[in-house]
Amino acid sequence: MYILSIVRRNNLPTVSRQSSIVVLMIRTYRHHLQLLLTSAVLLLTGFATMSFSGCDSASKKLNDLQQAVWQNPEDPQAYIKLGNEYARQQQYDKAVDSYEKALTLNPQSGMTVYPALGAAYFNQKQYTRALGYFEKSLEFSPDDSLRFYDIGNAYLQLEKCDLAIEAYLQAIANSTAFEEAYYNLAICYIRTGQKAKAEEIYAWLQDKNNYLAVTLERHLENAR
Repeated sequence: MYILSIVRRNNLPTVSRQSSIVVLMIRTYRHHLQLLLTSAVLLLTGFATMSFSGCDSASKKLNDLQQAVWQNPEDPQAYIKLGNEYARQQQYDKAVDSYEKALTLNPQSGMTVYPALGAAYFNQKQYTRALGYFEKSLEFSPDDSLRFYDIGNAYLQLEKCDLAIEAYLQAIANSTAFEEAYYNLAICYIRTGQKAKAEEIYAWLQDKNNYLAVTLERHLENAR
């Protein structure tokens, strides 16, 4: 069984611009995540296949950001940028350290730091800890569809489909065109024996996103 783990920056009118800043480190456009296998919502863009020149460029960028932190040790934004780069390079422990430092310097940075911490823990398969940070981020943006989507994906990884359904429905309520949330909601319905509801979503996706509709169709066939 697969779930879709896509965090989008566009076409979600209710997502605040500030909360979407952290999405730069958690893009996975059209990435499928096998349930209980790898990371879901927040699998960072792959660096495993970087060329040598790409590695050199990434190393230089990381060095530049480290220098910025050393030169401005009281600047929380410097730590956030450094954390984002660590996360982009899948150095999650170091990313967590940088984010936590930013949060210590400025508790209001939680608007961007909490989702980033959730992403880092999610990608380490620490779904319960990730869930806690995703929920904390709602303190800053209680109607953020992306955060409810993150929460739903964390619950799904924890095999708590009923709670995942609630989160996906909230994400959809705040952004009615959130196709990926519909898709993952359908996966939850299949897993909980609510096939008719999954079929309704399949019919809706046929007009909205053929790629997701075809993928969901396979799951429906397997559930027969």
